[in-house]
Amino acid sequence: MRITFCCTHTKAAPWLEILRAALPGAVIEDWVSGAPVADYAVVWSPPQQFVDEQTAAPGHSLKAMFNTGAGVDALLQLRIPSNVKLVRLNDAGMSVQMAEYVCHAVIRHFREFDGYQADVAQGKWSYRKPRGRADFPVGVMGLGVLGSRVARALTHFDFPVLGWSRTPRQIDGVKTFSGAAQWDDFLVASKVLVCLLPLTPDTRNILNFANLAKLKEDGYVINVARGGHLVDDDLIALVNNGHLAGATLDVFRTEPLPGDHPFWRHPKITVTPHTSARTLRDETLAQIVGKIQALERGEAIEGVVDHARGY
Repeated sequence: MRITFCCTHTKAAPWLEILRAALPGAVIEDWVSGAPVADYAVVWSPPQQFVDEQTAAPGHSLKAMFNTGAGVDALLQLRIPSNVKLVRLNDAGMSVQMAEYVCHAVIRHFREFDGYQADVAQGKWSYRKPRGRADFPVGVMGLGVLGSRVARALTHFDFPVLGWSRTPRQIDGVKTFSGAAQWDDFLVASKVLVCLLPLTPDTRNILNFANLAKLKEDGYVINVARGGHLVDDDLIALVNNGHLAGATLDVFRTEPLPGDHPFWRHPKITVTPHTSARTLRDETLAQIVGKIQALERGEAIEGVVDHARGY
């Protein structure tokens, strides 16, 4: 068995060391152009050249490409033969990180900690009237592994939690909506909107003026999915006209976020550098190794991406 590693901007050595220890009978190498075709590939944002070289020969041996992150939108922009399985991570330690991040962002906004911090910086001892949680329903867009964990975590703080997904889902303590027929009802009922959708042609630009304007007055936006979901100028317009109170953004159309982008300087927008849920190497490789072993035994695995659906 041959495994190739092709992860852009990643130091290969520690990943290869863990893979070789877990699969001692396999040939495991960092990819270079012209390398032999592998049986499996561990990838993050590989170039088209990698895919072409690994799949060019009729009857090539590449069975699956394992993505080292949860989102596969970058992979789906490549020309990949349909007989090569694309496999995403199910969790690998990401969901608890995402739940931490979103709960922190919701609570920071709800408790007005930004305002207190600004007052303290000026030496001001201030008071703000407590807000009611019942007035802050949090809507979670996307109820997959990450979204479901986030929604459940938010219920522990007694916020009303809503969830929307393409197909019906049931989560204890969460009022769920699904499909186009319930989309507007979900938005109108939400004051804080959290985006955890996969980026597909159907969801690109979904955080636009028309949709965000349906949120309750003084709404708040948290985007931890992909920058392509958000229309930047529409968000700024709604914050500036007072309909939205602000936003916490972890993902952007261009990353790193350009230094002249207005998000950096907007007083009501909090920016973080795509750090809401980082790949944890040990957990990620343990999951990938387990799936490779299962495939070698002829067993089905979770996380296989539907090329047409986009996730």
